[in-house]
Amino acid sequence: MYWLQSVNKAITFMERNMTNKIGIEDISREVYSSGAHFQRIFHLVTGITLGEYIRNRRLSLAGRDLRLQKEKITEIAMKYQYDTPESFSKAFSRFHGIKPSEVPAKGSRLKFYSPLIINISVEGGFDTSFKLIDNFCWNNIDDKITGTLSDTEKYQMVVDWSRTARGQNPDVFDSLTDWILDDPQWTEDKLVENEQILMNGVLARFKEQNAKLRTYLSKITCPDIVNEAVWGALDRFDGQLRGKAVDPGLQKAVEDMFRNFSIMKDRRIRELIAGNRTGSTGTDSVELYGYINCLKDCDAGVQWTLFMPQFVREQQKDFRLKSFTYKALPAMRFIGKKWLEHDPYDRTRRREVIKTLDTLAEYKSGFDYDLLFMHHKGKGVDVEPRHGFLGRFMKADTPVPNGFISVDFVPQRDAEGTDFGPPYLSQFSFAVFTGDVAAMHRTDGYDSDAMYDVTRNIILGQGVQIPYPDKYWTAEVFLNGAENDSTAYLFSVEL
Repeated sequence: MYWLQSVNKAITFMERNMTNKIGIEDISREVYSSGAHFQRIFHLVTGITLGEYIRNRRLSLAGRDLRLQKEKITEIAMKYQYDTPESFSKAFSRFHGIKPSEVPAKGSRLKFYSPLIINISVEGGFDTSFKLIDNFCWNNIDDKITGTLSDTEKYQMVVDWSRTARGQNPDVFDSLTDWILDDPQWTEDKLVENEQILMNGVLARFKEQNAKLRTYLSKITCPDIVNEAVWGALDRFDGQLRGKAVDPGLQKAVEDMFRNFSIMKDRRIRELIAGNRTGSTGTDSVELYGYINCLKDCDAGVQWTLFMPQFVREQQKDFRLKSFTYKALPAMRFIGKKWLEHDPYDRTRRREVIKTLDTLAEYKSGFDYDLLFMHHKGKGVDVEPRHGFLGRFMKADTPVPNGFISVDFVPQRDAEGTDFGPPYLSQFSFAVFTGDVAAMHRTDGYDSDAMYDVTRNIILGQGVQIPYPDKYWTAEVFLNGAENDSTAYLFSVEL
């Protein structure tokens, strides 16, 4: 069904560009297809080639313009992309049966080639791969909006949709990954149909949805309603939909797929495109992060910027956010001792750790709070348990006391950007809370605990990147010293 929609979309694109210089690559790029495959599809559906359709429509429109006698023959020839009046005259004569100069004559008859409109009715059900596309939670807000709704009500509809999509789309992306890796689905005879499913049913449809979201949100003129971060999230998603990828190896595979979809016969290419399943939360560890994983994360990014600000307010029960800032510090070193999970409230042991760190006053980092630093060694939370340490950030290269551990932090990734785990990035959010301390540490109804969830969700709602899993770390902050309860939180980010 979607390959038929792509033909209609291509016709619309050609009609809008009859006076512009366009080629097969321009048309196929518009419908997210390779040139060779889309030419086959267009000819199969319409019975003519793309070149024939453009030529017939241009000569038809040229005849109309000559009939109106508003432009000279030379001007019309150039308008419809003919290099010379002579080449235009020959083509015109073959199409209409008369010369361009004979058109103004009374009674001259011209052919008119109307724009094509593809209509089709389908009986019976779609196969599994087509049904997969419909499992995405597509935005159909336009069908619901009326002029009686306020800007706040209109925005709330988008927020509600984004929450539903966040719960539904991750599993569909995983199913898309499974489909791409299913060898029997990628035989030669299925390539044309599969191209339409992936390029039009998924990529083009998400691109159209993003465009509609931009238009819809831009019409909400009341200040402070639309989260500004949504525009950046849409930009990132659109970039991925155009084939932009961070990893050079993945970038080439995506570009090759856009250029010539037949390379998807090669399982090695499909593995790069598909990646691995990352689960309903998108946090499951993967051996290969592919193009579909990129799209999955970008889709989530748009949804987070829409519903997270409201969700964060709902999560603050009996406590509230006092301040929230981002820090980008120089290189530093965390020094501490293992946090005893079985006895986290051992105040005596806390005092002993801090007393030793107090002797390193000359090495203070400038961010001198006592911390409960936590990390997963650069691995996913599903494969590596959390490791906690009580300590402080000190200057880089601070000597480590006997019996203590150290973890280094650097301002930026290395040039390759391929290392997992330490050194971590010295970039983080700093959230300070006030209110009921017990409520800040509540775990019921939260992924981890209240401070963790609220801090993370603010970051997601602002469209800031969390370097998960390779550089992911967090820390509870004891603003009044480790002998008291933590009331602030640090969360790794990549600014």
